[in-house]
Amino acid sequence: MDDDRANGRPRRTSSGKEETRPSPSALSKKAGELTLHQLRIFWAVARSETLTKAAKQLGLAQPSLSQQLGKLEANVGTLLFNRRSNEMELTEAGTYLLPKVEQVLRTINELEDGLGQFSGGERLTLRVAGINSVLRVLLPKAIAQLQAHFPEVDFDILESAPGEILELLYGRRVNVGLLAANSVAQAGVGFVQVPLVEDPYVLVVPKTLALDGLTDPKTQLSPEQWTTLNRSIQFIFGSQQANRVADWYDQLLPEHSVVAQCRSFETAVGLVRAGAGICLAPALATIGVDGHTDEVLLYRVKAPPRRIVAMVPSQYRRVEPYATLLDVLQSVSQTSAIPGIRETPPWLSTETPGDF
Repeated sequence: MDDDRANGRPRRTSSGKEETRPSPSALSKKAGELTLHQLRIFWAVARSETLTKAAKQLGLAQPSLSQQLGKLEANVGTLLFNRRSNEMELTEAGTYLLPKVEQVLRTINELEDGLGQFSGGERLTLRVAGINSVLRVLLPKAIAQLQAHFPEVDFDILESAPGEILELLYGRRVNVGLLAANSVAQAGVGFVQVPLVEDPYVLVVPKTLALDGLTDPKTQLSPEQWTTLNRSIQFIFGSQQANRVADWYDQLLPEHSVVAQCRSFETAVGLVRAGAGICLAPALATIGVDGHTDEVLLYRVKAPPRRIVAMVPSQYRRVEPYATLLDVLQSVSQTSAIPGIRETPPWLSTETPGDF
């Protein structure tokens, strides 16, 4: 062990940042009582892959987070993490502490949310993060129904990508996340998933490109229509999904060329509406602000649907007004039919490409 470590002085990580680690002598003495803030920091670091991600979830600077961890370890009298550069691995003591801390935090959260019901008429803000299609299509109807029961409630709504929604939930910066459960890894850790709707993938084409009943589009379509069919608009959501989508086009439309790459389904559908090409997208993403899918045709494809869920900390499932919000979201989702999805054309049924 080097002198800096032995004396508890800051040392530099491989990224060049200083990290304060308690010395053995400091750990042997309990410097003070544990704080709720320290426990929340411990939980966030334990559930994150790196200090950087934990700091982002908590909205803290990394040096401040490291300092609070050092104080917590001094308070408990033992190391809770093994540090390897920016990575943090629980020690035996940390593994023992984690479920205890989760129980404490769960109880505190339940107390905070439960006492919110006795706020003397003060307005309560529900913070919701979700993907674009769910915020546009499902959430407005649910809010309208909730307001009839809880007129004092207002909303802070944030459009985010699935991974960001999960980080916001972990950091307690939002109360409810609306996303596709199969778009994030280990999405169920620490949260209840309330199923809302299964959102099927569809092939989106301009209204001038009807594919019903086609068995050989190359010979049955006009040259202009064939050209449009072979202009693909694709997404950049991660290498694995991008590869699966590319394989789908390569198998079913081997003559296609990529004319645009997007980072949102809604942008891609807008390009299809303008006649720029075709795309694969979840059906919810094709619904316009008026609730219709004008200017495009939708065809079923062989792929598993997105499982849209409301993701919440477990205590919110039983506490008002969160419980009613989740119930009305489920009700709205079950009655919100996606209009105009057509059967898979015969030429698309002849092959079974990999899931995307």
